[in-house]
Amino acid sequence: MSTVGLSAFETMLTRHRRSVGAARDYLREFLEQVPGSSVLLSNGQLVVSELVTNAVVHARVSPGREIAVRFELVCGHLRIEVHDASSEKPVIRRVASPDDLSGRGLWLVEALSVEWGCAPRPEGIGKIIWALVGPEGGA
Repeated sequence: MSTVGLSAFETMLTRHRRSVGAARDYLREFLEQVPGSSVLLSNGQLVVSELVTNAVVHARVSPGREIAVRFELVCGHLRIEVHDASSEKPVIRRVASPDDLSGRGLWLVEALSVEWGCAPRPEGIGKIIWALVGPEGGA
């Protein structure tokens, strides 16, 4: 675990389903340190859960690759970043049938975020999926 400061936090997680819960826990601990940021917790935990789940389940990478998770408070908003070693860009699945057990994650990220996106990692292989969560909820 690595703390960048009171307004930012980053850590590395293994590509395992347990990392989803760990990311939520780290986010809760991060937001508890900042007065007034509890309004970001509920939507933030849902968004980080979906982004880390996508990195664990869908990123096709070699064994041993880790996921980086970064949180930052910017002008009253929470920026969540998930870095993985896959260059495959995410695609929102607009239509999921009631029987589908998955396929709604990015739709949920879009609904709960002020804005979100994907960018190549500047330091090399892979991508960054980011979302900006505000106290007012999604756009």
